Amino acid sequence: MPDFDYQLVVIGSGPGGYIAAIRAAQLGFKTAIVEKDKTLGGTCLNVGCIPSKALLASTEHLHFAKERFAAHGIIAPDIKVDLAAMMKRKTEVVGKLTGGVGFLMKKNKIEVVKGLGRLVDRNTVEVTGDDGAKRTLHTANVLLATGSVPVELPFLKFDGKKIINSDQGIALDQVPSSLLIIGAGAIGLELGSVWARLGAQVTVVEFLPRIAAIGFDAETSRVLQRHLEKIGMKFELNTKVSSAKITDQGVEIHGENAQGNVFFKADTVLVAVGRKPFTAGLDLDKAGVRLTDRGRVAVDGHWQTSVPGIYAIGDVIDGPMLAHKAHEEGVAVAERIAGKPGHVNYDVIPGVIYTAPEAASVGLTEEQAKEKKIDVRVGKFIFSANGRAIASDTTEGFAKIVADAKTDRVLGAHIVASNASELIAETVLLMEFGGSSEDLARTIHAHPTMSEAVMEAALAVDGRALSA
Repeated sequence: MPDFDYQLVVIGSGPGGYIAAIRAAQLGFKTAIVEKDKTLGGTCLNVGCIPSKALLASTEHLHFAKERFAAHGIIAPDIKVDLAAMMKRKTEVVGKLTGGVGFLMKKNKIEVVKGLGRLVDRNTVEVTGDDGAKRTLHTANVLLATGSVPVELPFLKFDGKKIINSDQGIALDQVPSSLLIIGAGAIGLELGSVWARLGAQVTVVEFLPRIAAIGFDAETSRVLQRHLEKIGMKFELNTKVSSAKITDQGVEIHGENAQGNVFFKADTVLVAVGRKPFTAGLDLDKAGVRLTDRGRVAVDGHWQTSVPGIYAIGDVIDGPMLAHKAHEEGVAVAERIAGKPGHVNYDVIPGVIYTAPEAASVGLTEEQAKEKKIDVRVGKFIFSANGRAIASDTTEGFAKIVADAKTDRVLGAHIVASNASELIAETVLLMEFGGSSEDLARTIHAHPTMSEAVMEAALAVDGRALSA
């Protein structure tokens, strides 16, 4: 048995990588984590999930103050925005959390190695620091958790000024007069709502026939779009962007839809058409690590690549590019290496769009159930009939439960509401244990709470909602 310096070396310190390192350390493994950036936490903590949510929270407060304070008897006639202060708060939030990851590494005795890691072979990782110095790590196992980067369109190269990606979209030093967003997924909708609330004229161009088309049902898309339009966002659906021209005044975008050619002009263009795995510099081919046809790292059912002892998780492998998916995979891989039955139930991974209202979904939509020829019953309850929502002035949206018509087992849940990201959790738990709509309907919920709407939706599956 070879003598290794480490039982596990993790490359990448995002939500998948740092969690995997912590779990491995808990299981008694000598562990190291390699990170090319100055701070730990990956895209999510530094330029993704966390800073965007900080800006969403700030601008939601702003919008509520402007639009709803008067109805609550709060008179604040001269509300102003200090964008620099808002960005400073965002940076402080990021710093607190990335610093927290560093603390967890020390607490769990995980060695942090700064630099760009590459695979020499199945048991060797070479790390090149910013100063060019190289260090070799000998390890029994390697975990690739290097995440993803924004996709760039060939005719819209990122310049960080007029053509920006999501990393840059959270760090603008002034509000653009007009912002064109290409892509109506979570990133485009969230950042679009941030800048729309701050006063930008926001237009979202989407190739597909509806917003939030991936992972969310048609009704969720319609309701969410209607509420986003109320804050001034405009949508151009079924529209393909084909070319662009940068001028002194901004960017001119040409495209086409069913009616013919279309033209848009904006100060700034945010490209939010998706993300791709970040594997640059890893030397996967030299190490013999196979990729899929889609360019993601190929893994087996236990997240092991084509090379024994080299594992991969998160955005570099197939599946939704979600921080919580990578988190669960990181835990499962560490446990598998330790000989434990680590697993991830991919059927109950929730998806969330953190706009206002939020949209959250888990499991099958009605449309997907129909495609699978599953007979379902659907229960729905609107938040405008929920006591807590009315009292809180957050009546937008609905809760919907999709259940198997024969067994009553819950197959999916879809929520548009304030704090939908929190409300979806109980249905995720229910589905994890194979629960029925009857189980959810008979679970006592505190009154008054927003979660009662989820219970009422479960009651509605059987046609017996009590508050509607």
